Amino acid sequence: MDGLRGLTADDPSWIGDYRLLSRLGSGGMGRVYLARSEGGRTVAVKLVKAELAAEEEFRDRFRAEVAAARRVGGRWTAPVLDADTEADVPWVATGYIAGPTLSQVVGSYVRQGDYGPLPEDSLRRLAYGLACALRDIHGVGLVHRDLKPSNVLLTIDGPRVIDFGIARALDAVGEQTQTRAGTVVGSPSFMSPEQVQGHRVGPASDVFCVGSVLAYAATGRQPFGNPASGVHAVMFKIAREEPDLAAAPDGIRGLILDCLAKDPAARPTPEQLAERLGPAPGGRSAAPWLPAELIARLGQHAVLLLDTDTPPGGHPPTMVTTKVTPTPAVPPPPTATERRRRRRWLPVIATAVFAAATAAAAVPLLSEGAGAEDSASDIPAGYIGTWSGPVLRDGEPTGQQRRFVITHGKVGEVVANSTSLGATYECRSDAKLVSVTRQDGHPALRLDTTVVRSVPAGRCAALGEHTLEEGAAGTLTWAAAGRTATLHRVAPAAGTVPEGFLGTWRRPNDDGYGSQQLTVKQAPAGSTVLTAVVMGRGGRCTAHAALYAAEGGKLTVGPSVVDRAAPGCAPSSTSVLSLGPDGTLHREFLGDDKQPRGYSRVK
Repeated sequence: MDGLRGLTADDPSWIGDYRLLSRLGSGGMGRVYLARSEGGRTVAVKLVKAELAAEEEFRDRFRAEVAAARRVGGRWTAPVLDADTEADVPWVATGYIAGPTLSQVVGSYVRQGDYGPLPEDSLRRLAYGLACALRDIHGVGLVHRDLKPSNVLLTIDGPRVIDFGIARALDAVGEQTQTRAGTVVGSPSFMSPEQVQGHRVGPASDVFCVGSVLAYAATGRQPFGNPASGVHAVMFKIAREEPDLAAAPDGIRGLILDCLAKDPAARPTPEQLAERLGPAPGGRSAAPWLPAELIARLGQHAVLLLDTDTPPGGHPPTMVTTKVTPTPAVPPPPTATERRRRRRWLPVIATAVFAAATAAAAVPLLSEGAGAEDSASDIPAGYIGTWSGPVLRDGEPTGQQRRFVITHGKVGEVVANSTSLGATYECRSDAKLVSVTRQDGHPALRLDTTVVRSVPAGRCAALGEHTLEEGAAGTLTWAAAGRTATLHRVAPAAGTVPEGFLGTWRRPNDDGYGSQQLTVKQAPAGSTVLTAVVMGRGGRCTAHAALYAAEGGKLTVGPSVVDRAAPGCAPSSTSVLSLGPDGTLHREFLGDDKQPRGYSRVK
């Protein structure tokens, strides 16, 4: 297990509202820091390299993946707590998971003779936790695509899956995860046959990766060979050959083989895996799920973490654009206040040391339904998810739509993303939880929002305090600044662009000179789904628009942003795309007098 590394003169002291404590790691995409919120919560903050932030492709993907990752709640993943995707140097804060990666545990055996492959009981509980994590991730319409040992953390009460989405965004301009022609997304040894062959990737791909991760945990070897001997050979074996599971325990080998079926339809679903592996009635066990020596090291790591002082110094002034504040090369000694804060942790430290030393304390097992409520969250479970509805003002329709994506979190943390869509604008905001109150016996949320994206620039402003409370028939009632909306839950599948829309479409300009071309790609809500290129007498215009909703056989697309303009180029307003019975694409604009446009498929 790697130790915590101190900050240097090159590291900031604050990122957003988080005071940095130490550096957890760094790589080609940026740095990861251990930090504490002003409320005392320990978090991991990922700070992206400035040169990557300058890449528009990265910006777009990072923004969308962070928004999507926030929708995942439950016990088996590291929650996204806060982010600033529009800052000069973008960052994201997640819950800190105090434990090593699976690759560190198994890989250290190969390098040092320490730990090594997990015993069968640990493997079964690992498999159960991974299945539950995928159930939560797939439940909001996401696919991980990069499930590998370094993205699985081992904690004293079960595994945690990290970097669903964010890792892909960070690597969007890197060597392994580019989606340009000729490249694929993923880590070669832990990809599915669909990935290595460039086919469409769905939830079943993640199940195959679970099989590869379990095979690695059971044997200490990658099931289809080491890419050091040739990446293409490994990819061929994944697509065509059977894995090497000779060293896997008999009791888990069959389950791993089922996950590693070449045909996606033949693999079990995460729900089927969880049912097959579920804990005994009662959901608890007196036996730890990990080997005793590993639990002892987890306890030592917890002591080190809790003994890490928060460096003195107040929060820097809040800026419209998030800044990172350099820290002194040698931090000053802790103040009396900081020492008192550390002493308040002593009972917790004593408990951790006792549990680690005896290695026989009762460790919570992977209980059924654990993901339904998050005990570390102030948000009631019934609020979690995506909600959308039309906005009224004084009881009259405004033509606007409002969407909330709500996730678990505590008072003072970002718990929701809000999007307001009008005919000529789209506003996105982060919402921090101010309080949870009772309205007529039901919980109600009070939120404070900050605008993080405005299309067009400068159009959007925060409305002040928002309230959300339970409404009739499973709805939420929203109110802010004299506006109201009845929000209905949006099914996860509603965010998927139907296959028939994907591709390139074209129509001639009305004056007969030049053409208009639309390219529609698969994308989650909030990400660029449409690229428009117009060639005319005045030159070439290129613009992009983000997906607001995909439901009812139609795509609602926000106003466009022009990124390459000839004289006279202008952004378009919000529009709705639909497919005609003759195979054409129709685009209808909102809020102006433009006639619907028809496009023919090019490819």
